[in-house]
Amino acid sequence: MSNSENPIKTIVWFRQDLRINDNPALKAACDNGEVVPVYILDDAIPDKATLGGASSWWLHHALHDLAKSFDNRLVVKSGNAKQILEKLADEHQATHILWHRMYEPWARKRDAEIKAHFKDSGVAAKSLNGSLLWEPWEVLKKDDTPYKVYTPYYRNGCLNQDDPRYPLPRPELNIASSVTNNAAADIDALGLLPNIDWDGGLKEMWTVSERAAGSKLHWFIDNAIKAYKDDRNLPAVRGTSQLSPYLHFGQISPNQVWYAIKDAFHGNTSGEGVDTYLSEIGWREFSYYLLYHFNDIQKRNFNEKFDKFPWRTSKTDLTAWQRGKTGIPIVDAGMRELYQTGYMHNRVRMIVGSFLVKNLLIDWREGERWFWDCLVDADTASNSAGWQWVAGSGADAAPYFRIFNPVLQSEKFDKEGEYIKTYCPELSNLPKKYIHKPWEASSEVLEKAGVTLGEQYPEPIVDLKESRKRALDAFAEIKGE
Repeated sequence: MSNSENPIKTIVWFRQDLRINDNPALKAACDNGEVVPVYILDDAIPDKATLGGASSWWLHHALHDLAKSFDNRLVVKSGNAKQILEKLADEHQATHILWHRMYEPWARKRDAEIKAHFKDSGVAAKSLNGSLLWEPWEVLKKDDTPYKVYTPYYRNGCLNQDDPRYPLPRPELNIASSVTNNAAADIDALGLLPNIDWDGGLKEMWTVSERAAGSKLHWFIDNAIKAYKDDRNLPAVRGTSQLSPYLHFGQISPNQVWYAIKDAFHGNTSGEGVDTYLSEIGWREFSYYLLYHFNDIQKRNFNEKFDKFPWRTSKTDLTAWQRGKTGIPIVDAGMRELYQTGYMHNRVRMIVGSFLVKNLLIDWREGERWFWDCLVDADTASNSAGWQWVAGSGADAAPYFRIFNPVLQSEKFDKEGEYIKTYCPELSNLPKKYIHKPWEASSEVLEKAGVTLGEQYPEPIVDLKESRKRALDAFAEIKGE
């Protein structure tokens, strides 16, 4: 503990952990003395790691929420993180720097360099785990090699480890007197919001705050988790937690989610919905695990056979997919939901991903880039692992070439067409029989519904049956490699 004459002063460097509760670095710093809370928009990161538009919007509001928790006394900077931290340590006479680990290769390299720098300068720099239940190096097979398949990783690896850390209480904040209250203006000066008014749908969909994250979690536990196994597949039903952006930016920790659920069910998590949801938290862990052990999954095929896959290049088809104008209603509804709200239902993410890489034969990296720009929960680990899973090039891929039939998926999981009607309202008057495949409707049915294909709604840009065969033929080319 510190004494009143020479209190320990710690810089807490916030990154993807924008919360006060269950914040190990902040709690440790507050317990030991005074705190200098800092956020740095690092300009030395790789281009591909630069925030997309939707993520920038979220970060802007998340920082304002965090600053309020510190009574506007959050140091906000942009530039080279190492240089800024060095200057701040000198300016505030800090003796310690704490932060939570990031697992992207570029971030690990940067952080190691910063630790080495401060070790030589006499400032104690230390990283802690603030975003995962299990560290990637803690979960290994018996031969000390990493898992490559999810179920053994989660069931045999993670669940046989010691229980994850229980969430920490809210610390008693003791902000150093040297910290001024300029945070709001400094956050605005970062320029995270564009000059155009494009974010109406995001504002309508999301409340970006630590408190909102907690509210969503408790609503989900009270209203949806028991039916999660089935309802998570229904895009017209609020059957998921929608916590992914809050988890990505650290406005809630996986530990808080994990134990809120376990405590709500008194440790009995064997119910189908509960077990299925906790295993989805496990999938998030697995994505980071893959990123740590196989650190180029965001740009290279995990399965090297796919390096020879005959991808097509079609700007026309890619643009139609991006804008929700493929003529396949469930695909278009998903892409429009993404563009309007910064989010897409998980079942639909798989459908639109399969359509891009299988029916259009467009490289999964094009989809990953578009999602990175448009998703408020854009996350290097989850985004890359998810796209590689859909493409068939990733870890835990099926032993066959998985191709989702978007019409069958739509008919099964959006039976009444409610989701389609929400985002493709021009199809609202079509009978249920045809809303999933309007190209099969007669001219009389289309006319009665006020739809002319090619005008109010596009004709399909690809034949599903023929494109499926083309995809299987392309896979056959590399299968024997």
